[in-house]
Amino acid sequence: MRLIRRQLNRTLLLRQHLLTRVDWHPHQMIHHLLGLQAQDNLPPYLSLAARLSSFHPSVVSDGLGDRTLVRMVVMRGTIHLLTADDALALRGWTQPCQVRERKVSQNTRPGLHLPAAAVAAAVAAVLEDGPLPVKALGEALSAHFPDVPPSVLAHLARVDAPLAQLPPRGQWKATGRVVYHLVDRWVGRPLLAPSPAALVRRYLAAFGPASGADVGAWSGLSGMSQVLAGIDGVELHEDEAGRCLYDVPGAPLADGDEPAPVRLLGLYDNVWLSHATRDRVTEPAKRHRWMGRTGGLANTVFVDGMLEGLWRVADGRPVVVELFRDLSRREQAELDGELARVEQLLGM
Repeated sequence: MRLIRRQLNRTLLLRQHLLTRVDWHPHQMIHHLLGLQAQDNLPPYLSLAARLSSFHPSVVSDGLGDRTLVRMVVMRGTIHLLTADDALALRGWTQPCQVRERKVSQNTRPGLHLPAAAVAAAVAAVLEDGPLPVKALGEALSAHFPDVPPSVLAHLARVDAPLAQLPPRGQWKATGRVVYHLVDRWVGRPLLAPSPAALVRRYLAAFGPASGADVGAWSGLSGMSQVLAGIDGVELHEDEAGRCLYDVPGAPLADGDEPAPVRLLGLYDNVWLSHATRDRVTEPAKRHRWMGRTGGLANTVFVDGMLEGLWRVADGRPVVVELFRDLSRREQAELDGELARVEQLLGM
């Protein structure tokens, strides 16, 4: 089937539950999306509030505390909020992202001569007695590698070993330095052998239809076209440019006429980080208005399924910084409703 851009936009929003909120448990949504981008504390809470009909941030805080949720580096070498099962499986699959970071990061350069396996073994040894803050972890590793600065060793530990960031980091309105522990020890279960085919099928269910380049952009991994080609029973579509798009059988497709309500999302959100180009949900010029020199400038306003503005938190309230076009009366009413909803969330 040939799918035009608007159909791909509405299908993505449909599968992301950004057309209509659903009555799911937050853990169920986090599992469905294979984690939420969580470089900063607030965005995953905004992502859930935008998708769930009822959401209280304490559920995520409690999940981090009881270890059913985990924060760690996985896709694209960035921090995600994950279910415990996905944390145990995804880190092994996305380890090539960390290998790439190890090779190119200035933070690791003075320690590149250290074998990754040796660093991982040393991390396991120094965490034998329990978790450690970043600085203490680097200092403890100095006993194993005295010729490398502790700060470099701490960064190597982050990329060479499957480390979880422990609470209160990531909990609602909590502050705290980064404290690390091996994710299997923290969760109390062994790492899981990842199934690339199963993970990619889950990606398609939440983000598809998609190309190999799309899966690669989402995961940060190469060779995704070969993985897709080896999955049995996938459906094939194409976009307006004739590119092949893979999908799981029976996954819903939008017709393009569905209304897409205004949504306030965070600085980063899965909906526009998971394809090789962002054109399903934004135009290049508007993305550039969001993009600073080192990252996004503000949280995002989506109108009619597309990036159309920026917003910030000021004095505990959401405030629109800029809109990229004039809104209709209906769209403005929707935006006002979303601002009130996020203000309520921020007041919790």
